[in-house]
Amino acid sequence: MFKRELDNIIRHLRNKFPVITLTGPRQSGKTTLIKSIYTDIPYINLEDIDVRNYAINDPRGFLSNYPKGAVLDEVQRVPELFSYIQGIVDNDKSVHFVLSGSQNFLLLQNITQSLAGRAAVLKLLPFSLTELSKEKIIFEKYEDVIFKGLYPGIYDKDIDPVFFYPSYINTYIEKDVRQIKNIDNLNSFSGFIKLCAGRTGQILNLNSLATDAGISPNTAKSWLSILESSYIVYTLQPYHKNYNKRIIKSPKLYFYDTGLVCSLLGISNTQQVQTYYAKGALFENLIINEFVKNSFHKGQTPDIYFWQNKTKQEIDLIFERGLNPIPFEIKSGMTMQENHFSNLKYWQKLTGEDSSNLHVIYGGENDFKTSRGNYVSWQSLSKLLNTL
Repeated sequence: MFKRELDNIIRHLRNKFPVITLTGPRQSGKTTLIKSIYTDIPYINLEDIDVRNYAINDPRGFLSNYPKGAVLDEVQRVPELFSYIQGIVDNDKSVHFVLSGSQNFLLLQNITQSLAGRAAVLKLLPFSLTELSKEKIIFEKYEDVIFKGLYPGIYDKDIDPVFFYPSYINTYIEKDVRQIKNIDNLNSFSGFIKLCAGRTGQILNLNSLATDAGISPNTAKSWLSILESSYIVYTLQPYHKNYNKRIIKSPKLYFYDTGLVCSLLGISNTQQVQTYYAKGALFENLIINEFVKNSFHKGQTPDIYFWQNKTKQEIDLIFERGLNPIPFEIKSGMTMQENHFSNLKYWQKLTGEDSSNLHVIYGGENDFKTSRGNYVSWQSLSKLLNTL
């Protein structure tokens, strides 16, 4: 079994909170992780229709079967349980529940209403490059990572991405989407996801997206919220400090896994990634995902942004550490070029940032420090993240 970075966080927080809540994409490894940690309390899957009906019809009786607590998987399917769990953990401090599910909105809505202050909320995403490197899985080319993606099933079950992702998408649409909202035309929703994949790494324009999808802007907004709440996509917000009054205020769109993006785009092998016209956007998505995972898998919220002004001068990624924002440019090319630092130098003029804090993460193999700033190989990303 692959060791997950979140493992130690869950073990630590188990004794701090009566309830641990674990969310994340379908098939990100939540069940495997929980079962490996919680060997002393029962595991209950509420996807099982008989178990679910029992819990819905008699929540008090259902929970009485687990006097020391339990792991309740896909618990968002039975919202009736949450208020009863609150009463149980308030009355008996020795009871411990783990609530897991792949529907962030439905799950956290109930946590906020019934278990606020009692539950630690954690997120498990697909493997990080750091986790794979610890298992001696090393990639020579980033295009291989982009195409293969980082879902656990591809690695521990050795499933070809060409088969894994179409099945994943079909299961997601048939199960998760129907749970969140009753969408009449699932084919239109499927087409909407593919259009989002084509906009990876771009400024989000809901009106344009809606026009291309043949739906209203309000519907596009609603469907995008479904994709966000089920961990398919996320938005990167623009940096909030106003170094220049003419800044972009719309977010950028990214997917939690590049392998899923490739499948949606019809990319069927690594060679097609290498020649894809927007390979830079896929590489950018891969790198930013690692920053997101680095935070979530430590039990933290990512403090990352991008910055762009009206004249298209842009910083791909800003990592905010306390009051100190650290800028990164992300370049898929394997060759170091002086113009890689052009936007960082503009940022330096606005902020007075020292050159030692300017970074270009690129597709090459070697790290270099220069008078302009630092080149960081994508293969050194784990080491960089540890220093942050």
